[in-house]
Amino acid sequence: MIEKLRTLNREYEALEASLGDPELLADQTRYREAMQRYSELQTLVRASVVYQDILDGVANARDALADPDLAEMAREELAALEPQKEAQEARLQALLLPRDPFDDKNVIVEIRAAAGGDEASLFAGEVFEMYGRYADVLGFKVEVLDTHPGSVGGFSKVSFEITGRGAYSKFKFESGVHRVQRVPATETQGRIHTSTVTVAVLPEAEDVDLNLSPADYRVDVYRSSGPGGQSVNTTDSAVRITYKPGTPDEIIVTCQDGKSQIKNKEKALTVLRARLLEREREKAAAEAREARLVQIGSGERSEKIRTYNFPQSRITDHRIGYTTHSLTDTLLGKLDELTEALTSAEQSRRLDQMASGGAA
Repeated sequence: MIEKLRTLNREYEALEASLGDPELLADQTRYREAMQRYSELQTLVRASVVYQDILDGVANARDALADPDLAEMAREELAALEPQKEAQEARLQALLLPRDPFDDKNVIVEIRAAAGGDEASLFAGEVFEMYGRYADVLGFKVEVLDTHPGSVGGFSKVSFEITGRGAYSKFKFESGVHRVQRVPATETQGRIHTSTVTVAVLPEAEDVDLNLSPADYRVDVYRSSGPGGQSVNTTDSAVRITYKPGTPDEIIVTCQDGKSQIKNKEKALTVLRARLLEREREKAAAEAREARLVQIGSGERSEKIRTYNFPQSRITDHRIGYTTHSLTDTLLGKLDELTEALTSAEQSRRLDQMASGGAA
């Protein structure tokens, strides 16, 4: 690990020296890439400086053990430094893990009511509001792309874009089946009902991520039927894009909440690219799992990832066995506690996998 840190420190110093190069400044694409890499390395380099200071302190304390006058003080110092050394080593190992290449991307989120009828639609609306509040806390922007309201409120389906650097890193663990247990407002006998909604979180794809040809899809326009201002039901502003119609690969994307047909088309293409990229990622992940013959915390959409139990004000994330009784705060957008627990568990899994010789 020490040699790896030295190599990265040299890369950091070289980048720092190059940032003032006029040739680099003139190429904005290269400059942005260099700044992003510099920012990534800066956290690691600062952590390595702290680690080296701790190592120096440990070495000095061990040398002092040989001096009878300093031995007691040295033992106390070692007792304090050893836990710091272990904690900083764990932090550095986590920082040295290969980053998810999609972590910095914007995301497309799709929420659908599943089992439970009207109650599922109502909960889908609450999940949508929860993510909107969380995005707001993080300083991200939310733009609704397509809505299908439920008959008594909420949504049978809603899709939206979350824009902000690191959006995928914050929302990627939300993909899956979310289960709610509570007494519906329409329940007269006080019985607890169980309903589910599905959530898909897709990293936004760029043109460089995949090759999408206009020959591969068909564009249809129609009058919007959802909320969209004065233009609803008066102009053909809604857009439906069908990818490879009539084939097993067919994907249908609709976008109707914008007033502009052009903008709706752009947003529908954004969703289509995200779905195609996710399809490729799932295919690669399935092949990797088959090769390892093990599946660890995949977060697949068929998996019930989380239960929201209203009578007990309890949320349980089944992937990591994590439980919190802060249900109200979580629905108000305070998802950091869950996100941090899931991120930590994922890092631990990857570190264990690397230690056992597997791919992270």
